[in-house]
Amino acid sequence: MKNTSLCYLEKDGCYLMLHRIRKKQDANQGKWIGVGGKFEEKESPEDCVLREVFEETGLHMDAVQYRGIVTFVSDEYETEYMHLFTSNAFHGTLHECDEGVLQWIPKTEIANLTLWEGDRIFLRLLTQNLPFFSLKLCYQKDTLIQAVLNGTPLLP
Repeated sequence: MKNTSLCYLEKDGCYLMLHRIRKKQDANQGKWIGVGGKFEEKESPEDCVLREVFEETGLHMDAVQYRGIVTFVSDEYETEYMHLFTSNAFHGTLHECDEGVLQWIPKTEIANLTLWEGDRIFLRLLTQNLPFFSLKLCYQKDTLIQAVLNGTPLLP
């Protein structure tokens, strides 16, 4: 079981998205996701997201909102607890990322990107400004077979 962080930086009606095209052996190969990564020893969720966002983008977050936890269950990968954040307060100079291409994408166009089906669910939840939530997403290979929000099934 692993813990990760994921953050969607917001600016001018856009999210900063990472098109994962540079890493070999990448479970997210070809997908668009937020920025984040794996916890290091002794890190809190906030420690992890602050470090990962800086490492991947060059941006320092001045404030973060802890929005939810997403549990990924897969028949191919170990179970993952992803701590989900947003931020609209940051500074610094955006730099290239060695894992893919960073791009500001209007929120209205994100649905047109190549995303994991489960990401579509939590991105929708972020726009609804819900209180902290727990979302469980179960995959067989790349197919989403179950989604459960705060204990209530969404799929099937």
